[in-house]
Amino acid sequence: MKAAILTFPGSNCDQDLVSALMTEYQIEAELLWHTRAFDVAHDIYFVPGGFSYGDYLRTGALAAQSRSLGSLREAAAKGKPIVGICNGFQILCEAKLLPGALIRNENLQHICEWVGLKGDGDWRGVYPDGYALPVSHGEGNFICSADDLKSIQDNGQALLRYTHNPNGATFDIAGLASVNKRVIGLMPHPERALKEQPDAAVSKARFGRLFFEKIFSLVSA
Repeated sequence: MKAAILTFPGSNCDQDLVSALMTEYQIEAELLWHTRAFDVAHDIYFVPGGFSYGDYLRTGALAAQSRSLGSLREAAAKGKPIVGICNGFQILCEAKLLPGALIRNENLQHICEWVGLKGDGDWRGVYPDGYALPVSHGEGNFICSADDLKSIQDNGQALLRYTHNPNGATFDIAGLASVNKRVIGLMPHPERALKEQPDAAVSKARFGRLFFEKIFSLVSA
């Protein structure tokens, strides 16, 4: 399996993904600089977390105009799995590869904590009770139109939902898929939940593995 990770000015989780893919899964991972178009020759694409372009204008807005996004849209059209994490989720929404947008958290504060999650839609029942992943964001409040929300619910696109909503997101959405379920965005960081951490007992479960295993199943689907 070959993976690619788009990198923008301000990305700060791209190397975390490289380490996770290569160390935990022995998957070849290539970093793709945002200013260059690329051949759609990888099995799966990731858009990492961070603060692309310093979050100027609004989160993900400038990154969505990068030349590399034209190639990413081509990958989406070919049905390649695409996963956007945190700022990557925001970029995918701004690029219209996913519906809706991410705005300031309801409490107007940056949230950095582990959050409870449950699978819903096509992922209902996939994850165990007590499933949790860490978040770190100031703009994780998902919003969308009433029509988009109805479509999301009818099509089972809200794959991950908060059990206790930390940011005010509509329908408790933590992770969202495109209609064909090939493009996925989520605010939690599964790449930060692959190893035990001394300051978080929940990390012993290494819940990030369950997420990546589900994602990798899309490659052969």
